Amino acid sequence: MESTAMRNETIFVSEFVLHCEVTSQIQSFTVVALAIIYLVTIVGNTLVLLVIILNHQLHSPMFVFIATLSVIDLLNNTNLIPKMMALLLFDTSPVPYGTCVVQMFLVYHLQIVECFLLALMACDRYIAVIHPLRYPQLVNGRTVWAGILLCNILSGMPMTVYMIFLPELSFCHTNVLPICFCDYGTMVHISCNEKAKYLGFLSTNATTIGLGTLAIILFSYGKIAHAALKISSSEGKGKVFDVVVTHLLVVLLYYLPLLTALILPGIGINLLTETYNTMITISTIVPPMINPIIYSFRNMEMKNAIKKLFTGKRTTQQP
Repeated sequence: MESTAMRNETIFVSEFVLHCEVTSQIQSFTVVALAIIYLVTIVGNTLVLLVIILNHQLHSPMFVFIATLSVIDLLNNTNLIPKMMALLLFDTSPVPYGTCVVQMFLVYHLQIVECFLLALMACDRYIAVIHPLRYPQLVNGRTVWAGILLCNILSGMPMTVYMIFLPELSFCHTNVLPICFCDYGTMVHISCNEKAKYLGFLSTNATTIGLGTLAIILFSYGKIAHAALKISSSEGKGKVFDVVVTHLLVVLLYYLPLLTALILPGIGINLLTETYNTMITISTIVPPMINPIIYSFRNMEMKNAIKKLFTGKRTTQQP
């Protein structure tokens, strides 16, 4: 195994060694927490997909976006959590170079696609609330699928640059990645290359895509909240603000730690390894567990469809 080399010798590794920096005191707790997160992710998102697919009344643009988000969340946590649990339980740490690159590619691709998708979902709600009469013309099956396809195409642009940069990285000291999954930023930190070029692109990418889509989300929900102030019914205002606040909380849980971890090293502010790993891990695996609860199970149409699926009866629609 090519784990180390002489200080001045450059090696091109055939595998990486993943090292989860989790103390033995909390290792069991971490494994249980990961198992719970994965179980809730699988059950919640699978249920969302099943209900939407089986109920033709839910084949609307909003629920197509929600179903797409569920697919992303299932792929993301399935790509990460089983391997993380295996590392903690059995210390199966060596990962072939190609396998590590594929996992890293999926992580970044799904993160970028989710950023664009969350922005599309916010725009969908903005048009539905602010321009309801134009909604059928602006948001339909064709534009929804075109938007989802565009999300994946736009994600491919920065991913192409990552694929160009990765073969340039050389490792003269170690091939041990002090993190629980394959991560580009961690690869750059342990490499012998000049860090500014590679971390700078990571920071620029996160700033452009992350802050850009976050600005769209905040603008959309801000306009929705402003429109809610004009509602005469206090109950109506409360419902709108409840939706806006809960959606923004889960969005910020995803964006803030991820952007902090990716942007700061690129501008010369180095984070502690433990801090970086915690931010990246939480922002990557926790939102897929929470998304079905926030975007789906609080929705009355979804509640009706779930109850009908299991009992054959619908819940009483609130006036």
